[in-house]
Amino acid sequence: MTSSVLPKNKRTIHTAACLIIGDEVLGGKTIDTNSAFFAKFCFSLGIQLKRIEVIADDESEIIEAVRRMSDRYDFVVTSGGIGPTHDDITYESIAKAFGLNLKLHQAAFERMKKLSKPHPMQPNFDWDTPSPSLTAKLRMVEIPHDESVPLEEQAVFVADDMWVPIAIVNGNVHILPGVPRLFERLLEHLKPNLLPRLVNPEGKGIYRYLFSTPLPESTVAPYLTELATRVASKNIKVGSYPRWGNKRNTVTLVGTDKEFMDSLIAEVEQNVEGTKVTREDELDPPSDAEEGK
Repeated sequence: MTSSVLPKNKRTIHTAACLIIGDEVLGGKTIDTNSAFFAKFCFSLGIQLKRIEVIADDESEIIEAVRRMSDRYDFVVTSGGIGPTHDDITYESIAKAFGLNLKLHQAAFERMKKLSKPHPMQPNFDWDTPSPSLTAKLRMVEIPHDESVPLEEQAVFVADDMWVPIAIVNGNVHILPGVPRLFERLLEHLKPNLLPRLVNPEGKGIYRYLFSTPLPESTVAPYLTELATRVASKNIKVGSYPRWGNKRNTVTLVGTDKEFMDSLIAEVEQNVEGTKVTREDELDPPSDAEEGK
């Protein structure tokens, strides 16, 4: 059976996308760090991150984006909008995107009761007594539910000390909270679930080689254009990045075939009159202040 006809939660993961949901990000109130973390996470596993989008807490925006991403990419992660307040509409919107209803995830609710610490401003809160506070908390464990899919494939608990589940919709959409420490921990603990589905099951990531060159981009452009065409069949990407205000620029090779990339080092160094480095600024000349020390 080919990968394309397997269920989306069984296919090999080649590509990924990240959907950041939140008015506070678009309004400049909150700085998004989750997309950067996700980019590094994908890079470390050899997954090609193809798209990052930031959208508002708007039902139609969420529905359109999540449908499109689920259709185009193997591994989709959303961040934000699953809290207890009225504007946390991610679960509801993603459910609507795929024609599903919300359903209380009983196991998540039990874990919430067990692992949540009582808030000092809610001294009389009772898990067994209906109240506006309880209703608000329940919003966080009412997840999209597909009657045709086993429950264990619709939500996974990846850490024993966390009640928050990773809800999985349409086989490849993973719904995560926007709080960075939760987002990061859940992703890291999800990694063992992903490894068997990677192109490289050992979880070896993508390699990025940096070359520092004193030449301007216009000088190295013809060679890099030829090189990019020549190595495209090996899924190696060639990049060039000017470093404004500095005397050296950066050329990059990015790919998963380390042996092949190693074979190109001497050639690239010669043609860009540069040196492979571990940091872009490794060969920068000292500043005037440093020279005076």
